[in-house]
Amino acid sequence: MYKNAQELLELCEKSGKRAWEIALDTEIKLTGMSGEKILEHFGKRLDIMINSAKKALEHKQATKGGLIDGVANCQYEYSKTEDSVTGGYLNYVMALAYSSSEVNASMGKICASPTAGSCGILPAVLVAMMEKENISREKVLEALVFASAIGAIYTRNATVAGADGGCQAECGVASSMAAAAAAYMKGASDKACFDAAGFAMINVMGLVCDPVAGLVALPCAHRNASGAVNALIAADMALAGQVSHIPFDQVVDAMFKVGKMLPPQLRETAKGGIASTPAGKAIYKEIFGA
Repeated sequence: MYKNAQELLELCEKSGKRAWEIALDTEIKLTGMSGEKILEHFGKRLDIMINSAKKALEHKQATKGGLIDGVANCQYEYSKTEDSVTGGYLNYVMALAYSSSEVNASMGKICASPTAGSCGILPAVLVAMMEKENISREKVLEALVFASAIGAIYTRNATVAGADGGCQAECGVASSMAAAAAAYMKGASDKACFDAAGFAMINVMGLVCDPVAGLVALPCAHRNASGAVNALIAADMALAGQVSHIPFDQVVDAMFKVGKMLPPQLRETAKGGIASTPAGKAIYKEIFGA
Protein backbone atom coordinates (compact mmCIF):
# COMPACT_ATOMS: atom_id res chain seq x y z
CA MET A 1 0.00 0.00 0.00
CA TYR A 2 1.21 3.51 -0.74
CA LYS A 3 0.09 7.04 -0.01
CA ASN A 4 2.20 8.97 -2.48
CA ALA A 5 4.73 8.68 -5.29
CA GLN A 6 7.70 8.38 -2.99
CA GLU A 7 6.21 5.40 -1.18
CA LEU A 8 5.20 3.81 -4.49
CA LEU A 9 8.69 4.16 -5.91
CA GLU A 10 10.19 2.75 -2.71
CA LEU A 11 7.92 -0.28 -3.01
CA CYS A 12 9.05 -0.71 -6.61
CA GLU A 13 12.69 -0.68 -5.54
CA LYS A 14 12.13 -3.18 -2.73
CA SER A 15 9.99 -5.60 -4.74
CA GLY A 16 11.54 -5.26 -8.18
CA LYS A 17 8.08 -4.65 -9.60
CA ARG A 18 6.95 -1.84 -11.86
CA ALA A 19 4.68 0.88 -10.49
CA TRP A 20 1.65 -0.40 -12.38
CA GLU A 21 2.14 -3.82 -10.77
CA ILE A 22 2.24 -2.31 -7.29
CA ALA A 23 -0.91 -0.33 -8.16
CA LEU A 24 -2.59 -3.53 -9.30
CA ASP A 25 -1.53 -5.32 -6.11
CA THR A 26 -3.08 -2.46 -4.13
CA GLU A 27 -6.36 -2.82 -6.01
CA ILE A 28 -6.35 -6.55 -5.28
CA LYS A 29 -5.96 -5.85 -1.55
CA LEU A 30 -8.61 -3.12 -1.54
CA THR A 31 -11.25 -4.93 -3.59
CA GLY A 32 -10.58 -8.58 -2.82
CA MET A 33 -10.81 -9.31 -6.54
CA SER A 34 -8.22 -11.18 -8.56
CA GLY A 35 -5.74 -9.34 -10.75
CA GLU A 36 -7.36 -10.87 -13.82
CA LYS A 37 -10.79 -9.57 -12.80
CA ILE A 38 -9.44 -6.08 -12.10
CA LEU A 39 -7.72 -5.97 -15.50
CA GLU A 40 -10.99 -7.08 -17.03
CA HIS A 41 -12.66 -4.03 -15.47
CA PHE A 42 -9.86 -1.81 -16.77
CA GLY A 43 -10.38 -3.35 -20.20
CA LYS A 44 -14.05 -2.39 -20.17
CA ARG A 45 -13.12 1.18 -19.29
CA LEU A 46 -10.52 1.24 -22.04
CA ASP A 47 -13.17 0.16 -24.55
CA ILE A 48 -15.42 3.02 -23.40
CA MET A 49 -12.50 5.43 -23.80
CA ILE A 50 -11.74 4.18 -27.31
CA ASN A 51 -15.38 4.48 -28.34
CA SER A 52 -15.79 8.01 -26.98
CA ALA A 53 -12.53 9.13 -28.58
CA LYS A 54 -13.71 7.88 -31.98
CA LYS A 55 -17.47 8.45 -31.93
CA ALA A 56 -17.56 12.14 -32.85
CA LEU A 57 -14.68 12.17 -35.35
CA GLU A 58 -17.05 11.73 -38.27
CA HIS A 59 -20.46 12.12 -36.63
CA LYS A 60 -21.33 15.43 -35.00
CA GLN A 61 -22.97 15.10 -31.60
CA ALA A 62 -25.83 17.31 -30.41
CA THR A 63 -24.65 19.09 -27.24
CA LYS A 64 -26.52 21.37 -24.85
CA GLY A 65 -26.57 24.85 -26.36
CA GLY A 66 -24.68 23.60 -29.41
CA LEU A 67 -21.47 25.14 -28.09
CA ILE A 68 -19.16 22.34 -29.22
CA ASP A 69 -21.19 20.49 -31.83
CA GLY A 70 -18.81 19.19 -34.51
CA VAL A 71 -15.54 20.32 -32.92
CA ALA A 72 -14.07 16.82 -33.17
CA ASN A 73 -14.89 16.46 -36.85
CA CYS A 74 -13.52 19.93 -37.56
CA GLN A 75 -10.15 19.07 -36.01
CA TYR A 76 -10.17 15.57 -37.51
CA GLU A 77 -10.61 16.85 -41.06
CA TYR A 78 -7.90 19.45 -40.47
CA SER A 79 -5.54 16.72 -39.24
CA LYS A 80 -5.63 15.22 -42.73
CA THR A 81 -4.26 18.37 -44.37
CA GLU A 82 -0.58 18.88 -45.06
CA ASP A 83 -0.21 22.53 -44.09
CA SER A 84 -1.01 22.53 -40.37
CA VAL A 85 1.31 24.21 -37.89
CA THR A 86 1.90 21.23 -35.60
CA GLY A 87 1.41 18.36 -38.03
CA GLY A 88 -1.22 15.71 -38.56
CA TYR A 89 -0.47 13.60 -35.48
CA LEU A 90 -0.98 16.31 -32.87
CA ASN A 91 -4.10 17.51 -34.65
CA TYR A 92 -5.40 13.95 -34.61
CA VAL A 93 -4.70 13.76 -30.88
CA MET A 94 -6.69 16.96 -30.40
CA ALA A 95 -9.55 15.54 -32.47
CA LEU A 96 -9.68 12.42 -30.28
CA ALA A 97 -9.82 14.55 -27.13
CA TYR A 98 -12.52 16.77 -28.63
CA SER A 99 -14.54 13.67 -29.49
CA SER A 100 -14.80 12.45 -25.89
CA SER A 101 -15.70 15.97 -24.74
CA GLU A 102 -18.38 16.18 -27.41
CA VAL A 103 -19.77 12.78 -26.43
CA ASN A 104 -19.82 13.86 -22.78
CA ALA A 105 -21.62 17.13 -23.53
CA SER A 106 -24.24 15.22 -25.54
CA MET A 107 -24.89 12.91 -22.56
CA GLY A 108 -23.10 9.99 -24.21
CA LYS A 109 -21.09 7.32 -22.45
CA ILE A 110 -17.60 8.34 -21.35
CA CYS A 111 -15.09 7.25 -18.73
CA ALA A 112 -14.37 9.98 -16.19
CA SER A 113 -10.60 10.13 -16.02
CA PRO A 114 -10.45 11.58 -13.47
CA THR A 115 -13.61 13.62 -14.16
CA ALA A 116 -16.23 13.96 -16.88
CA GLY A 117 -14.97 17.44 -17.71
CA SER A 118 -11.50 16.06 -18.43
CA CYS A 119 -12.64 12.79 -20.00
CA GLY A 120 -10.94 13.31 -23.38
CA ILE A 121 -7.31 13.69 -22.38
CA LEU A 122 -6.28 10.21 -21.29
CA PRO A 123 -8.29 8.42 -24.03
CA ALA A 124 -6.78 10.64 -26.73
CA VAL A 125 -3.24 9.87 -25.61
CA LEU A 126 -3.86 6.14 -25.18
CA VAL A 127 -5.64 5.74 -28.53
CA ALA A 128 -3.22 7.88 -30.53
CA MET A 129 -0.14 6.15 -29.14
CA MET A 130 -1.69 2.70 -29.42
CA GLU A 131 -2.26 3.34 -33.13
CA LYS A 132 0.96 5.20 -33.93
CA GLU A 133 3.32 2.94 -31.98
CA ASN A 134 1.38 -0.30 -32.59
CA ILE A 135 1.30 -0.88 -28.83
CA SER A 136 -0.34 -4.06 -27.60
CA ARG A 137 -3.59 -3.90 -25.67
CA GLU A 138 -1.80 -5.51 -22.73
CA LYS A 139 0.76 -2.69 -22.61
CA VAL A 140 -1.99 -0.06 -22.91
CA LEU A 141 -3.83 -1.62 -19.97
CA GLU A 142 -0.63 -1.49 -17.92
CA ALA A 143 -0.31 2.19 -18.81
CA LEU A 144 -3.94 2.74 -17.81
CA VAL A 145 -3.30 1.14 -14.41
CA PHE A 146 -0.25 3.40 -13.99
CA ALA A 147 -2.37 6.43 -14.91
CA SER A 148 -4.95 5.39 -12.31
CA ALA A 149 -2.21 5.32 -9.67
CA ILE A 150 -1.32 8.91 -10.58
CA GLY A 151 -4.97 9.89 -10.26
CA ALA A 152 -5.28 8.10 -6.93
CA ILE A 153 -2.31 10.03 -5.53
CA TYR A 154 -3.91 13.34 -6.54
CA THR A 155 -7.24 12.24 -5.08
CA ARG A 156 -5.69 11.19 -1.79
CA ASN A 157 -3.36 14.17 -1.33
CA ALA A 158 -5.03 17.00 -3.24
CA THR A 159 -8.22 17.17 -5.32
CA VAL A 160 -9.63 16.35 -8.75
CA ALA A 161 -12.65 18.65 -8.48
CA GLY A 162 -12.84 21.90 -10.42
CA ALA A 163 -15.07 23.35 -7.71
CA ASP A 164 -12.29 22.71 -5.22
CA GLY A 165 -9.10 23.36 -7.17
CA GLY A 166 -9.92 24.88 -10.55
CA CYS A 167 -9.39 23.24 -13.93
CA GLN A 168 -5.83 22.34 -12.96
CA ALA A 169 -7.48 19.73 -10.73
CA GLU A 170 -9.43 18.27 -13.64
CA CYS A 171 -7.72 18.77 -17.00
CA GLY A 172 -4.40 19.28 -15.24
CA VAL A 173 -4.63 15.98 -13.38
CA ALA A 174 -5.87 14.19 -16.49
CA SER A 175 -2.90 15.55 -18.43
CA SER A 176 -0.58 14.42 -15.64
CA MET A 177 -2.09 10.92 -15.72
CA ALA A 178 -1.79 10.77 -19.50
CA ALA A 179 1.81 11.99 -19.46
CA ALA A 180 2.83 9.14 -17.16
CA ALA A 181 0.96 6.65 -19.33
CA ALA A 182 2.59 7.96 -22.51
CA ALA A 183 6.07 7.83 -21.00
CA TYR A 184 5.44 4.28 -19.76
CA MET A 185 4.29 3.10 -23.19
CA LYS A 186 7.52 4.45 -24.67
CA GLY A 187 9.64 2.51 -22.19
CA ALA A 188 10.46 5.13 -19.56
CA SER A 189 11.45 4.19 -16.02
CA ASP A 190 8.90 4.65 -13.26
CA LYS A 191 10.84 7.67 -11.98
CA ALA A 192 10.80 9.23 -15.45
CA CYS A 193 7.06 8.57 -15.69
CA PHE A 194 6.51 10.52 -12.48
CA ASP A 195 8.73 13.30 -13.85
CA ALA A 196 6.49 13.40 -16.93
CA ALA A 197 3.41 13.59 -14.71
CA GLY A 198 5.01 16.43 -12.76
CA PHE A 199 5.95 18.37 -15.89
CA ALA A 200 2.38 18.13 -17.19
CA MET A 201 0.96 19.61 -14.00
CA ILE A 202 3.63 22.30 -13.70
CA ASN A 203 2.80 23.38 -17.26
CA VAL A 204 -0.83 24.16 -16.37
CA MET A 205 -0.68 24.92 -12.66
CA GLY A 206 -3.13 27.65 -11.73
CA LEU A 207 -5.52 26.86 -14.59
CA VAL A 208 -8.95 28.21 -13.65
CA CYS A 209 -12.36 26.59 -14.08
CA ASP A 210 -14.70 28.99 -15.88
CA PRO A 211 -17.41 27.05 -17.76
CA VAL A 212 -19.44 29.27 -20.05
CA ALA A 213 -23.13 29.15 -19.07
CA GLY A 214 -22.11 26.66 -16.38
CA LEU A 215 -21.95 23.85 -18.95
CA VAL A 216 -19.16 21.28 -19.26
CA ALA A 217 -18.44 22.26 -22.85
CA LEU A 218 -16.65 25.59 -23.33
CA PRO A 219 -13.73 25.98 -22.65
CA CYS A 220 -13.61 22.41 -21.33
CA ALA A 221 -13.39 20.80 -24.76
CA HIS A 222 -10.53 23.06 -25.86
CA ARG A 223 -8.69 22.32 -22.64
CA ASN A 224 -9.10 18.62 -23.27
CA ALA A 225 -7.46 19.06 -26.65
CA SER A 226 -4.60 21.16 -25.30
CA GLY A 227 -4.30 18.92 -22.23
CA ALA A 228 -3.71 15.86 -24.42
CA VAL A 229 -0.97 17.65 -26.34
CA ASN A 230 0.51 18.89 -23.06
CA ALA A 231 0.69 15.27 -21.86
CA LEU A 232 2.67 14.24 -24.93
CA ILE A 233 5.02 17.19 -24.56
CA ALA A 234 5.60 16.36 -20.89
CA ALA A 235 6.28 12.71 -21.75
CA ASP A 236 8.85 13.75 -24.34
CA MET A 237 10.53 16.03 -21.82
CA ALA A 238 11.01 13.08 -19.47
CA LEU A 239 12.02 10.71 -22.28
CA ALA A 240 14.62 13.23 -23.41
CA GLY A 241 16.22 12.99 -19.99
CA GLN A 242 14.84 16.17 -18.46
CA VAL A 243 14.66 15.78 -14.69
CA SER A 244 12.01 17.43 -12.55
CA HIS A 245 13.83 19.26 -9.76
CA ILE A 246 10.54 19.41 -7.87
CA PRO A 247 9.52 15.91 -6.73
CA PHE A 248 6.11 14.80 -7.94
CA ASP A 249 4.60 14.72 -4.45
CA GLN A 250 5.64 18.32 -3.91
CA VAL A 251 4.08 19.27 -7.24
CA VAL A 252 0.82 17.69 -6.06
CA ASP A 253 1.01 19.61 -2.80
CA ALA A 254 1.71 22.87 -4.63
CA MET A 255 -1.23 22.31 -6.97
CA PHE A 256 -3.55 21.77 -4.02
CA LYS A 257 -2.38 24.96 -2.33
CA VAL A 258 -2.71 26.96 -5.55
CA GLY A 259 -6.25 25.62 -5.98
CA LYS A 260 -7.20 26.80 -2.52
CA MET A 261 -5.81 30.26 -3.36
CA LEU A 262 -8.16 30.60 -6.33
CA PRO A 263 -11.22 32.73 -5.54
CA PRO A 264 -14.64 31.10 -5.83
CA GLN A 265 -15.25 32.96 -9.08
CA LEU A 266 -12.53 30.84 -10.72
CA ARG A 267 -13.64 27.49 -9.36
CA GLU A 268 -16.52 26.21 -11.49
CA THR A 269 -19.05 28.85 -10.48
CA ALA A 270 -19.15 30.45 -13.96
CA LYS A 271 -18.74 33.85 -12.29
CA GLY A 272 -15.23 34.58 -13.55
CA GLY A 273 -12.86 34.03 -16.44
CA ILE A 274 -14.36 33.74 -19.92
CA ALA A 275 -17.74 32.79 -18.41
CA SER A 276 -18.09 36.36 -17.14
CA THR A 277 -17.20 38.06 -20.43
CA PRO A 278 -19.95 39.85 -22.38
CA ALA A 279 -19.93 37.02 -24.92
CA GLY A 280 -20.06 34.41 -22.16
CA LYS A 281 -23.04 36.12 -20.54
CA ALA A 282 -24.78 36.43 -23.91
CA ILE A 283 -24.38 32.70 -24.49
CA TYR A 284 -25.91 32.01 -21.09
CA LYS A 285 -28.88 34.24 -21.88
CA GLU A 286 -29.36 32.64 -25.28
CA ILE A 287 -29.43 29.13 -23.80
CA PHE A 288 -31.27 29.71 -20.54
CA GLY A 289 -33.04 33.02 -21.06
CA ALA A 290 -32.90 36.07 -18.78
